[in-house]
Amino acid sequence: MAQEKKVWSLEDCISYALEENITVRKTGLTNQSLEYQAAQSRAQRFPSLDASVSQGFNWYRSGNGFSNTNGSNYSVNSSVIVFNASKLTNQIKQNELDVEGGKYNLETTKESVTISILDAFLQVLFAEEQVMNSEKQVESTQEQVNLANERLNVQVISLSDFLQVKSQLGSEKLTLANATSQLAIAKVNLMQLMELPVTEGFEIAKPNMEESLNQKREPVIQSVFDTALAVKPQIKYAAINKEIAALDEKIAKAAFFPSLSASGGISTSYSDLYAGNYFNQLDDGLSPSAKLSLSIPIYQKKQAKTNVALARINYQDAELTEVDTRNQLRKNIEQACQDVLSAQVEYEASVENYTSTKESAALSDEKFAQGMINPVDFLVSKTNLITAESKLLQSKYNLIFSYKILDFYTGIPLTL
Repeated sequence: MAQEKKVWSLEDCISYALEENITVRKTGLTNQSLEYQAAQSRAQRFPSLDASVSQGFNWYRSGNGFSNTNGSNYSVNSSVIVFNASKLTNQIKQNELDVEGGKYNLETTKESVTISILDAFLQVLFAEEQVMNSEKQVESTQEQVNLANERLNVQVISLSDFLQVKSQLGSEKLTLANATSQLAIAKVNLMQLMELPVTEGFEIAKPNMEESLNQKREPVIQSVFDTALAVKPQIKYAAINKEIAALDEKIAKAAFFPSLSASGGISTSYSDLYAGNYFNQLDDGLSPSAKLSLSIPIYQKKQAKTNVALARINYQDAELTEVDTRNQLRKNIEQACQDVLSAQVEYEASVENYTSTKESAALSDEKFAQGMINPVDFLVSKTNLITAESKLLQSKYNLIFSYKILDFYTGIPLTL
């Protein structure tokens, strides 16, 4: 019941969607895995340490029966990498970059979800206004039908004229039904994008957006692009992937160099075959050891060369991906800036058209009520008003959406 009574603002819808969206949540889990991998790579700098304990029993024939002996072995061993041509260091850097890149990838995913929610939210607002406008048109035409019916009863107009007006009412009721259906579909679409179970009680807040209409912006593409380069996560993600690819080449080149590792340990044992008590044998049997291991690559069947060549190709691919990401962002901004300019012009034209059409329609209503024009002229005026009102509504939300997209590229939070 609490959910049904809640009125959802745009911020509420975005917040809920970001918490429930499966792609966002899976990306978050991937980032957690990357953090564990980075911690594991950093731990490789430290020596390993392991201990082992074994207890053995042996049986053997002795005279007419069997005898047994038992013994124990204990050891502690440790090893550490001394030199591997910075391979480990570069792997640590790479894993840390993976973590950082994962954060930008998550932000990119969240931005995509946010834009989808904004679009769906505006579609609901648009559909609600369509329903209200259709209801007003039906109410207005119903009054004209009532008037036409009275004039028909006193034989001022013909039955044909009356039926034409009544037909207009039927057409507008159908438009209202379609608008109501579109509103329901728009709400379902928004709820599904939010991962919210569809409910009949779902309502959204209706912000006052009249003040934000036609801000007469003149966006400069280069200025918007420069700002976007500094704030958009996909740009930073592409740059980090290029750094990761560069480290791949360094890691591959490490295979050409020797690697040095050190290890050491200590062991002891006890056996009841030998004289001496348990602890004395352990003390006498202490055997420390130390070892340096140097691995020198001589012939690798072109494996190292191939890995370096492939890493270099991957780096070039990452470079191209970064360039493509920047180019795509620039193209999107160019389109967004042009959309704002076009939407402003279209909105102003729609306002002017609606204003004049509304005045003409009001005059036609008055003349029709006084019997000064026929139903055909009245219906033409009525249709023109409905068309102008529809175009104004479309241009209004097109303008709002274009402004929000431009704000999005400059890092301004999406609010209504």
